[in-house]
Amino acid sequence: MGLPNESLVNYVFPNDVHVHWKLMIMLYPFITGLIAGAFFVSALYHVFKVRAFQPIASFALVVSFCFGLFAGLPLLLHLGQPQRAFNIFFTPAFTSPMSMFGYIYSSYMCLLGIEIWLIYRKHFIHKAKETNGLFWRLLTLGVLHYTPESERLDHKLTNILAGLGIPAALVLHGYVGFIFGTVEAVAWWATPLQPIIFIASAVVSGIAMLLLMYTFIMWKRGERCDYPMVKKLMGYLLAVFLVDYAIELSEVGYAYFEQGHHWTIIGPLLSGPLFNSYVIGQMGALSLLPMVLLGFVAWGKLGEGAMMRASIAASFLLALQVLFMRFNVAIGGQLVSKSDRGFVDFHFEFLGREGILAVLIVSVLPFVTYYFVSRFFIPVFDKREEDTIS
Repeated sequence: MGLPNESLVNYVFPNDVHVHWKLMIMLYPFITGLIAGAFFVSALYHVFKVRAFQPIASFALVVSFCFGLFAGLPLLLHLGQPQRAFNIFFTPAFTSPMSMFGYIYSSYMCLLGIEIWLIYRKHFIHKAKETNGLFWRLLTLGVLHYTPESERLDHKLTNILAGLGIPAALVLHGYVGFIFGTVEAVAWWATPLQPIIFIASAVVSGIAMLLLMYTFIMWKRGERCDYPMVKKLMGYLLAVFLVDYAIELSEVGYAYFEQGHHWTIIGPLLSGPLFNSYVIGQMGALSLLPMVLLGFVAWGKLGEGAMMRASIAASFLLALQVLFMRFNVAIGGQLVSKSDRGFVDFHFEFLGREGILAVLIVSVLPFVTYYFVSRFFIPVFDKREEDTIS
């Protein structure tokens, strides 16, 4: 295997033998991507009036909120002293993209929480009157009177917040790509396309995860899926993924045809440590198979059962594809030694603060939270709530 810059010795500096940003740094942009992608689906209904997505508009908001509650947890587990995380609010550094995360994240979660509260305020008032419980009265802020005028105002404010949430969601996830893209010392990261790639892949992962959760919930409830809605959703997924795939190909293609210094580093990286995860995994099987499946769903004449199976398989593969992409970016960029003359080895660990077990636990927490929220607090798929939203 060739080495960067035609070096003869696979030399790695003594202080550069470990990958410092590990699996939690991979998981963090994956979760924030799911937040932005799920919100995008909700905005298609609330802002762009795509009526086909009415059945999952509020569902997408709640899913985005549940994932948002744990967006910062991977970073806290990665930090050496997580108790100092709140210092970013008390000693802000406005010139640092990393320090701005706290303000961006907090603002977006407040916006998302208010939007969900407006959508389900009628339900909270109903529960407060029905149970006379303190918890439900607190959720109503003491206002138990709900009129048609109140409903119209809530609906109008929801649309406004959804419109404001679109740039907020894009900034929340796009700035992660911005951080990677501005690291000029790492050839695999240094590209102005990085924020765009992160945003596009975020929408892909969000739509894919929504479809997987929606079909599972409908199966558990014994209810019939909305097949026209699923088909339209898969059409959007295919369109966004084609854009995402084209941008990712153009990024590597530009470096290849330029044949500059960057390619002397990126080329051996892709043909070496990242060959399986990037070439075969991310850009190969996990991209081409979903394209074929979604093509049949969008343009083929499949039966309802075949369409659902193809949609579920394609969504699962695309969720994995985006996860592979996060790994290849976050971990892959650190595999090139700072000497540019060799590669650093990355070893998976099962236990530990950033091990596979910790990643699995953090990944499961949003789903557990959604279960409790939908089971005890918000009737996400209640027909009365859908009528209220419309």
